[in-house]
Amino acid sequence: MTLHIGTSALDASLDFDTLSRGFRWQLPAKFNIAEACLTRHARAMPDAPAILRHDVTAKAVDAVSWRQLADMTARIAAALSALGLAEGDRIAIQLPQGVEAVAIHMATYQLGAIAVPLATQFGPSAIAHRIAIATPRVFVGTAAAIERFRAADIGDHMVPNLICVGEDAAPSAIAFGELLTTTPIATNLLAQTTPDAPAMMLFTSGSTGQPKGVVHGHRVLIGHLPGIQIAQDFMPRDGDVFWTPSDWAWAGGLLNALLPALYYGVPVVAANAPRFSAAWALQVLEDCAVTNVFMPPTAIRILASADLAPKKLTLRAVGVAGEALGAKTHAAARLLFDAPVNEFYGQTECNAVIGSSARFGIDDPAFTGRALPGHIVRIRTSDGQIVEQGTGEIVVDIRDDPVCMLRYHDDPDATAAKIEDGWLRTGDLAECNAEGLFRFISRDDDIITSAGYRIGPAEIEDCLNAHPAVTQSGVIGLADAERTETIVAFIALAPGHDKTDTLAGDLKDWVKARLSAHLYPRVVRVIDAIPMTESGKVKRGDLRALASALAVED
Repeated sequence: MTLHIGTSALDASLDFDTLSRGFRWQLPAKFNIAEACLTRHARAMPDAPAILRHDVTAKAVDAVSWRQLADMTARIAAALSALGLAEGDRIAIQLPQGVEAVAIHMATYQLGAIAVPLATQFGPSAIAHRIAIATPRVFVGTAAAIERFRAADIGDHMVPNLICVGEDAAPSAIAFGELLTTTPIATNLLAQTTPDAPAMMLFTSGSTGQPKGVVHGHRVLIGHLPGIQIAQDFMPRDGDVFWTPSDWAWAGGLLNALLPALYYGVPVVAANAPRFSAAWALQVLEDCAVTNVFMPPTAIRILASADLAPKKLTLRAVGVAGEALGAKTHAAARLLFDAPVNEFYGQTECNAVIGSSARFGIDDPAFTGRALPGHIVRIRTSDGQIVEQGTGEIVVDIRDDPVCMLRYHDDPDATAAKIEDGWLRTGDLAECNAEGLFRFISRDDDIITSAGYRIGPAEIEDCLNAHPAVTQSGVIGLADAERTETIVAFIALAPGHDKTDTLAGDLKDWVKARLSAHLYPRVVRVIDAIPMTESGKVKRGDLRALASALAVED
C-alpha cells in the first residue's frame, strides 16, 4: 500500500530499512493545513463524518460532517477577517475538545494567521506569560477561560478581541454563536501559504527559564505523517476513528492525533470529562469504536490499575509518547487493549522523530524505537562528536526536516543555542545501538516528566516566589512509580512567616489557581535556605539529594 505524504509516498509493503533509505521529502510549493485537513475532504466526501462528539452523560455520539465543519470554518474565517485579522496575526485559543476548537484552528490556518493553543488547565499566570510573548489580536475561550484571562490583568488593549464559546456569556466578549448566525460564508479566504509560512505557536515546557514560543510552519503537519503512520500503524481505511484524551493544545494532542487524522480524512472523537478516569476512557473507546488512540503512559497506567474489563474494543494500535513507557506498562497495555502498543519520541520543537512499530518488527519495550523515515537522528557525545552509535545527547538534523520548528518567537539567542550547525539539540540523553535502536536515559537539564507532561521548574518557582510566605523556592522532580516523576517544591520562608499545618496545602492551591492543575507540587518541604550557585542558580542536585534522603526518612 502506498500512502502519500505531501507529494512524498510511503510504501508500507517495504521493510523498515528499505523504506527509510528510499524516503525523500518532496514538499509542495504551496501548502495550507486548512486545505489539507478540511476543505479538500468537504469537496470529496461532504456528508461523511469529520468529528464525533461524545456525550459521556448520555453515552451518545453525534457526528459532524465535513460540510458542516467547513461551513462553520468559513463563517469564522470571514468573521475574523472582518475584525481585521490577516496573515501573520496570532489567535490565542483556550478551548476543550470540540467542533468549535477544530473550526477555529482551521479558520486561523485558512487566513494564514498563527494559532496559539493554550491548555484548558492554564490559570491566569500561565495565560499572562504566554499572551505577553504571543501578543495575539484575538483570544477565543469559554466564559470560564475569559474569566481567567481577565484575572491575569493583561489589559484589553493588548488583546483587542475576545470571543466567547458556549452557552454562558462573558462581559465585553463577542458571542461565538452570534458570529455563526450573522456572518455569511466566505469561500475565497484561503491564504496561498508556503510550507514554511508560520501556522502555529506552541509553548515549550520551560526546561531553562520560562516557557518559550515555538513557531512551526504549515510544513510541520507533513513532517509528522511518517511517524504517525508507523507508530500508529495508521494505514487509513474505511471505519477508522481516531481519539486522544490529550488536550489539543499540546503538541501530542494536536500534532500526534487531531491534525494527522483529519489530513487522512479520518473522523476524530471530541470527548471531555472533568478529569481523566479509566471508566470514562473505556466508555469513549467503546461508544465511538475507536481504531487508533494516542495516550500518555500515565493514562495507560491508570487504566491498567483500575481492573475494569473492557466490553468491546476495536483498536488496531495504541500510540504512546510524552514519557518513557517501560516494559511493565507496555505489557499491561498489550493485555488491556489487545493491540500493538507503539512508543514514539520528540519535543515541541521537533516532534515524532523516533518510534517503534509492531507492524515493522520494532517492538522491544526496552527501547523507544528507531529514527522514523525522513528524520536523521544521531547521538552527540560529551566531546561534541556526532555519531550513529553510542551514548550521549539526542540531536536531529533539521536542514531538510519539515517537522522541526522555524524558530523561537522573538528569541534569536535561544534559537541559536537550540540549533547548532544544522543540528537541533534536544537535551535528552540516550543510547543508540548497532541496530539503530534508541534507549532513552534521562534529561540532561532540569526538566520534570510527570504524567506525560514535560515540565520546567522555573515557571513553578516564579509562582511560588510570588506567595507572601515564600522568600525563595526550588523545584525538582522525584521518581514516582505511576507518574514517572512527582513535582517536589522546597521553600524558604519569608521573614515574619512560620510553618503551619495548612501552608503546604495553601501553596499547592496557589499554584493550581495561578498556573495549572498539572503544575502544582504534590510535595512541599520547608527548609532554612535554598542552595544556590555563586551565579544565583538553584542547585537542583543538592535538592534531589535532600529529597531522596527525606523520602527514605519518611
